[in-house]
Amino acid sequence: MPEVTALFWVAKVLTTGMGETASDWLARVLGPVGAGAIGLIGLAALLAAQLRAPRYRVWTYWAAIVMVSVFGTMAADVVHVVAGVPYLVSTVVFAVVLAVVLVRWYRSEGTLSIHSIRTRRRERYYWGTVLATFALGTAVGDLTAGSFKLGYFSSGVLFAALIALPAIGGLLLGLNEVAAFWAAYVLTRPLGASFADWAGGSVRHGGLGWGTGPVTLVLALLITGLVGLLALRQRAEREVLG
Repeated sequence: MPEVTALFWVAKVLTTGMGETASDWLARVLGPVGAGAIGLIGLAALLAAQLRAPRYRVWTYWAAIVMVSVFGTMAADVVHVVAGVPYLVSTVVFAVVLAVVLVRWYRSEGTLSIHSIRTRRRERYYWGTVLATFALGTAVGDLTAGSFKLGYFSSGVLFAALIALPAIGGLLLGLNEVAAFWAAYVLTRPLGASFADWAGGSVRHGGLGWGTGPVTLVLALLITGLVGLLALRQRAEREVLG
């Protein structure tokens, strides 16, 4: 697992935004079935590579995160668009799914800390949790922007404020660092997705009108550069340690 630093959180927010716009772009270009197939195959391939890796590999890990973001968005969108489930209902359902995964993980391993992930079973719990957080975050972001009529930009501002609460709770109120981590992790999804939707969405729907394709490309370039920086830092640290 990566070290949780400021760069980790920046990369995480960027991947959430890219997952949102990439999912929308693929669905429009290939259709829901084609986009879903690519998302599922890509997710399975990269998670398999991640689970086979003997240690933390920067490119493998973040590629898997990107595909989880894309597929998590697709899963939440299918529930609403195809099945017709209201965002409020899907939000509650995904929250319950996340809670069940976390409870099972804690009962099995006695901890939810990502720093304790040293076995395949714990890593599977971790990725199950990550997938649930992306689906939940997508549903929450759509709920505030659509059902609650806040729009993409206002939703982004709301989640930017909310994501500060776990940090404040941890620093000033003694909030458990594991609880603070997972609370912030869930909120990164609607935060990044709301601003990405705002940038890519049409002006008629309150967006900037840049298009999901260009926004996806820009975010992909930013993520590539940031992950490259993380890889260089990891290599430098290993050289120092010998």
